[in-house]
Amino acid sequence: MKKVLSQTAGFIGKLIVLVVVPFIVLIRGSVFFHEYFRLGAYFSLTLGGFITIIILLIYLTVLYKRLFKQQQLTRKSIMVKAIVVSVLLFCYAGYTLFYLSDGNAKTATIQEEFTSLHPIIRVSVGTILLIDRGMLITDMSRTKEDYKTMGLKTLNNSLHYPQSDGHVHAMDLRTNGRSGFRNFLLKAYFDIMGFHTLRHVGTADHLHISLSIHENPDAI
Repeated sequence: MKKVLSQTAGFIGKLIVLVVVPFIVLIRGSVFFHEYFRLGAYFSLTLGGFITIIILLIYLTVLYKRLFKQQQLTRKSIMVKAIVVSVLLFCYAGYTLFYLSDGNAKTATIQEEFTSLHPIIRVSVGTILLIDRGMLITDMSRTKEDYKTMGLKTLNNSLHYPQSDGHVHAMDLRTNGRSGFRNFLLKAYFDIMGFHTLRHVGTADHLHISLSIHENPDAI
């Protein structure tokens, strides 16, 4: 019985790793290209997506060979599989880039501003929402006047401002009303993906997530 449970746990563990790896490669890879090679948003995502396609193609090829006992794959067969995984990834990226449920935005304004958020952050949001359906974005785009209205010190280099690339590089997530463990996992997720995270109190306790800008990597 213990052996069966151990084998089952091992299988489930391996399955989780296999499922999670493509998402990590897509997002963490995109962040890497953005930060270390100073590439544009969509170019970084494209390169991260290309590596992800290779991984998914390997998955699909191995699965196909095991199911159909085919030892050799033709070039045409590989091309068909590459097209399939490319289309799937393209659809997934498109969905996460342009859709945010009103249940995951504090206000209708935030939901409307979602496409102003940096594309890599948007894909990361859509990915974590597959697991954490209760995540709530409480703030995104700001102006200096917004800081005054909230009674906060006006910042000159806030990543909540639209940057030179036209995107907002920061968002705030609600932590109130959520367990400490869920907030820990949420922060850990964005840390692993390469974003800058900061738990702090401004107008309310929240988790600040940001992606660095090329002109000022220290800005938050």
